[in-house]
Amino acid sequence: MGEKLTKRVREKFLEKLMTFEVGFFDEEENTSAAICTRLATEANMVRSLVGDRMSLLVQAIFGSIFAYIVALKLSWRLSLVMIAVQPLVVGSFYARSMLMKSMSGKAQKAQKEGSQLASEAIVNHRTITAFSSQKRILGLFKDTLKSPKEESVRHSWLSGLGLFSSQFFNTTSTALAYWYGGRLLTKGLITSEHLFQAFLVLLFTAYVIAEAGSMTNDLSKGNSAIRSVFTILDRKTEIDPNHSWALEVKKTIKGRIELKNVFFTYPTRPDQLIFKGLNLRIEAGRTVALVGQSGSGKSTIIGLIERFYDPTKGSVFIDVQDIKNYNLRMLRTHIALVSQEPTLFAGTIRENITYGKKNAKESEIRKAAKLANAHEFISGMKDGYDTNCGERGVQLSGGQKQRIALARAILKNPSILLLDEATSALDSVSEKLVQEALEKMMVSRTCVVVAHRLSTIQKANTIAVIKNGKVAEHGSHNELLSLGRGGAYYSLIKLQGGSSPYR
Repeated sequence: MGEKLTKRVREKFLEKLMTFEVGFFDEEENTSAAICTRLATEANMVRSLVGDRMSLLVQAIFGSIFAYIVALKLSWRLSLVMIAVQPLVVGSFYARSMLMKSMSGKAQKAQKEGSQLASEAIVNHRTITAFSSQKRILGLFKDTLKSPKEESVRHSWLSGLGLFSSQFFNTTSTALAYWYGGRLLTKGLITSEHLFQAFLVLLFTAYVIAEAGSMTNDLSKGNSAIRSVFTILDRKTEIDPNHSWALEVKKTIKGRIELKNVFFTYPTRPDQLIFKGLNLRIEAGRTVALVGQSGSGKSTIIGLIERFYDPTKGSVFIDVQDIKNYNLRMLRTHIALVSQEPTLFAGTIRENITYGKKNAKESEIRKAAKLANAHEFISGMKDGYDTNCGERGVQLSGGQKQRIALARAILKNPSILLLDEATSALDSVSEKLVQEALEKMMVSRTCVVVAHRLSTIQKANTIAVIKNGKVAEHGSHNELLSLGRGGAYYSLIKLQGGSSPYR
């Protein structure tokens, strides 16, 4: 029963997380390390509370009630004295539980910082090794553990004091029962047989209550875990990918995109306005390149088209429909994203390519790999398409990972292709291969290309220059150059040492 509960809590927890908007994971308290720690530990705490501790608590409550009924029948005078003292015992347990609950939340928050640092150290182990930063990381880790240690020591002291007070009241009530029972016996108000029977019943009750009191620490941790789990399970996502009332996407979409009067700020940076009334129209089947200085919002446009975020004000349209009206999960099956840092999962090359399409045939996988200029290097490997990529694709080079990511996008056969700095981190040979693959893929598709290297986007139908939160200029490469030295595009060309007719 307990293992089934743990499994169900973890499944529901992760299932709910997968529906949350990207902005949720941008928040400091929702880092990957913090989420994974919660997923690993809180399900066990919930199981412990509901499956083990709660059953013992219920047993203690009903056992005590039954024992008091028997004791009242044997000697109501002695039982009433004992019952009168019990609120002090229960009150000390309750106070201890409240203290433990408060301390438990602080301790968990302190431990999350250490878990996050440890997770980052493991993920970035190669970088740490390259810079010989092991001692520095260990020093930082020790510093983050100081707070959890102090919280644990304080937790232990309070727990000990709480347990002492509850045991003190319990022992005092038992001593009072012995004393008062002796008085009743000397006055002839109770027989010795009933006295000892009542003593045994009341001692059993004291033992049961003490046993229940010792669980207050576990109960407080379990309560905190339940609150934390249900905070996630009850949270409503701001961008629901499964709207049942939303428009069903047809087998294909044309791919016309329009951003109309868009204002936008990131949820974690509400004071920094990225777009200030941005307008951009992309006709179906055309290629539009987005250029501008770093931080101008080029990649943000990609995020808005994918609906990772919603505009603060304004609208994003696809095929004349507001993107908010679509069933988002279905819409995204028609959109492919290839980013600067391709994401590969631990598994084989074949498994990574087929993320683009379920139940893809072997011939489709190989065709996609050939179009992405990946088939040759994959075939040259010992295990071919069954080669393991390693965690995050560490077994492959940057160019190889990028071409596998392209093959995944090609297999998806999207109507809209989003390229976010897809070649900027590659060497010249890999860049040429990836660029050739991209040019094959961009035919007859709506393409939005983000790039710093202006040489990679000169062939676009339209180039949009993003500046000061708006589209400052748009047109073809030659049209924008013709604006002269005062043009924003001309300035970008000059910064990169590019040729222009005015040099």
